[in-house]
Amino acid sequence: MPRDHLQSAERSAAGSAAGTPGRTSPDAGRPDAGRPDAGRSDAGRSAADGAEAPFLELLARGAPAEAYEQPVLLARAEDRPAERIAALERAKLLALRVRSEMEGRRRREAELSALFETAHDLAGLRDLDAVLRAIVQRARSLLGTDVAYLSLNDPERGDTYMRVTEGSVAARFQQLRLGMGEGLGGLVAQTARPYVTDDYFRDDRFQHTHSIDTGVRDEGLVAIVGVPLTLGDHVIGVLFAADRRTRVFEREQIALLGSFAALAAAAIDTANLLAETRAALSGLERANEIIQDRSAVIERASDVHDRLAELVLRGGGVHDVAAAVSEVLDGTVEFTEAPAAPARALESSRAEGHAVRHGDDWIAAVAAGDELLGALVLRGHPGLDPVDQRTLERAAMVTSLLLLARRSAAEAEQRVRGELLDDLLDARDRDPRLLRDRATRLRADLDATHAVLAARLEGGTAGAGHEADARRRLWAAASHLAATRHGLAAARDGGTVLLLPLAPGDTATELARRTARELGTAVHEPVTVGASAPVGPLLARPDTVASAYAEARRCLDTLRLLGRAGDGSAAEDFGFLGLLLAGERDIAGFVDRTIGRVVAYDERRGTELLRTLDAYFACGMSPARTKDDLHVHVNTVAQRLDRVGRLLGDDWQSPQRALEIQLALRLHRLSGVTPPPPAQA
Repeated sequence: MPRDHLQSAERSAAGSAAGTPGRTSPDAGRPDAGRPDAGRSDAGRSAADGAEAPFLELLARGAPAEAYEQPVLLARAEDRPAERIAALERAKLLALRVRSEMEGRRRREAELSALFETAHDLAGLRDLDAVLRAIVQRARSLLGTDVAYLSLNDPERGDTYMRVTEGSVAARFQQLRLGMGEGLGGLVAQTARPYVTDDYFRDDRFQHTHSIDTGVRDEGLVAIVGVPLTLGDHVIGVLFAADRRTRVFEREQIALLGSFAALAAAAIDTANLLAETRAALSGLERANEIIQDRSAVIERASDVHDRLAELVLRGGGVHDVAAAVSEVLDGTVEFTEAPAAPARALESSRAEGHAVRHGDDWIAAVAAGDELLGALVLRGHPGLDPVDQRTLERAAMVTSLLLLARRSAAEAEQRVRGELLDDLLDARDRDPRLLRDRATRLRADLDATHAVLAARLEGGTAGAGHEADARRRLWAAASHLAATRHGLAAARDGGTVLLLPLAPGDTATELARRTARELGTAVHEPVTVGASAPVGPLLARPDTVASAYAEARRCLDTLRLLGRAGDGSAAEDFGFLGLLLAGERDIAGFVDRTIGRVVAYDERRGTELLRTLDAYFACGMSPARTKDDLHVHVNTVAQRLDRVGRLLGDDWQSPQRALEIQLALRLHRLSGVTPPPPAQA
């Protein structure tokens, strides 16, 4: 958190302790007016003394958030004075705020390190080939794709050619040349617009050629996104990121790659300018003098990049970046939100890719692709050196990357949780130890009892665009819910799948209904949620999570068939109705859920509980007639039925349960399972 924000938070905390925020305390003139216990009696201050000590110890050892409740609970248990408990409550809130801010600063520092190392590296590079290699490597790292590559336009031949690749293994792909309009890259180079495809060979928006398709097939690429590298109105190349599997690139990812492409274009332009300058130095002494005059400005530009990188790595914010540029340019630079900036100058700066003059000020658009995030405004500085102008432009690019990085930081953990759940559902050959380690880093316990939930939107949608936006909102809400509950979430089958732990005393049905309400409130549309029966531990069998998800899907389908859209329920609520209404008949699962414990008992002990149950129902639930049918004593029948009751529950003879048990017995007989050998129970 920026220092001014932290100070504001501390002032706010002090204000909350002293009285109502925004109002002057009647004791403001007293020497102790700034203390949290100002205005209270000596007894109250005595009771509050030392309230911060236990929380400082918790902060020092990095205790979890729930541990901060213990001092308050202990004080209440010991029947401490109300002033003491109130002081502990205030100290707890302040300590939790400090803990949250410390964790946020550590997280932001880790997330921003890689991003601003990129800006620092680009600021220090002078060789064009090194610049291009760094651009492609960073692009691949930022988006986490299998391959990244960069093509540059060839004005003489009128096409675009592959210049640098990272992660590529196919020689033919690395030597591709694309005519203007050919393939995805040629279309980007021709139209100066970004294009993305989640399945290249099924996409007919661009012209497929044999040579391009062969190269892409050799490389094994499926999902590709390409953004133009532009200088002013001219496209100089295309920056790509690609995966060897189907992948939907999110809007924020495309915008981030677009901002990186803008930074790349500026770096290429700088490298070209330096190359041209060095060539001119060999023949023109006057050019040498010009270069010497400009070198100080260029050095200042390099210095501002170093300072920006150092500042951000220390946890600085957007306004700290503006302050650093202000000092270097000897002027006042401010970050302004897009609605507050001059609209015409802002749009002109975004379109041209350069800072533009507006009266005595300079406006540099802070943009991510086509999205305007704000502007850096240099005030009262009408005469600006071109290199200083470029410094202002690059500061705007760094600012846009900072804003995008913070926006995508929250999504990063969501994607990691989704990938882990995908692996639990699909990659059954993964090493359980690695899966458990990944879950531990996300504070998820795979050994605990969980329920798998399938959620789907039920509201009417007005077109594909609205439906896609609603699904994104559902995924975001589910991801937030999973993160707060120490669970996992992923988008799947047109909806969302969640893996949530069951609290002690909670049931899968209650969890499903609660989740349906919370998700529906978050997306402002009805959400239907089907839940599996409780499962755990999740790594006991490779197909545990996949089987539970299939059960949750069947429960979801049953709810929709019953007209209960927008509701939540668990598979165990439907009994054999779920078996009848589901799209896929899970007979074995129904039998196992209904009489599985009796079957297992007979198999282990060699008893005849199943046979006794069958005869009991066939004889009209009469023990006397049952003992005649089985040729045993009536006490034997009673003992066996008592054992059945302990296995199936006290309500096993209720009409609903009895019906399900009889159906399960018949299905078990029809399945062809050989009954166990006769024995006494």
